[in-house]
Amino acid sequence: MEFSCPRCQTTTVDDFYGPCATCRTDLVSKYAGLGRDVAVAEYEPKMNVTPNAVALKDD
Repeated sequence: MEFSCPRCQTTTVDDFYGPCATCRTDLVSKYAGLGRDVAVAEYEPKMNVTPNAVALKDD
């Protein structure tokens, strides 16, 4: 399929719509391997659920 590259506007032929091969290699070299450390809070379950009534039953 023939279309214009959404990044550089050159005409390209490819199976799927997206950046041309030149733009893809440029993007991979620019952004490949860039990770970041994200601080995530420790999981705390919500306390809006009442305990099981059978477990709390006093005889």
